Amino acid sequence: VQLVESGGGSVQPGGSLRLSCAVSGVTLDDWVIGWFRQAPGKEREGVSCISNSTSSIYYADSVKGRFTISSNNAENKVYLQMDSLEPGDSATYYCAASYQGYAGTRISVVQNCAPGAPSWDYWGQGTQVTVSS
Repeated sequence: VQLVESGGGSVQPGGSLRLSCAVSGVTLDDWVIGWFRQAPGKEREGVSCISNSTSSIYYADSVKGRFTISSNNAENKVYLQMDSLEPGDSATYYCAASYQGYAGTRISVVQNCAPGAPSWDYWGQGTQVTVSS
């Protein structure tokens, strides 16, 4: 299983970026995909999580109304559309995959969307997002 992020870059405040997480080796039906970010000197935090098979989505309060997560099972990709970017969004963004065979557990994992719980089975290498004027 491999996760590869792309789409990071440098933008001015108010700008937009679309991150992609390409998942290979598995199909997304029994997996929860999460986007996490880590800024220098800060802990990794959950940004958004999705389980397409259960139509479950979570957003951190800090990104609600500005970020949109989506999943394309045909492409085996998960996207994070980031609008109205702020300097505080600057970080390395990672996607991760957690296998959960039961629908109820997938829903719980999405709603928790924390980097440490449950254990995320696979992580991407990260993509840098910098928001500055």
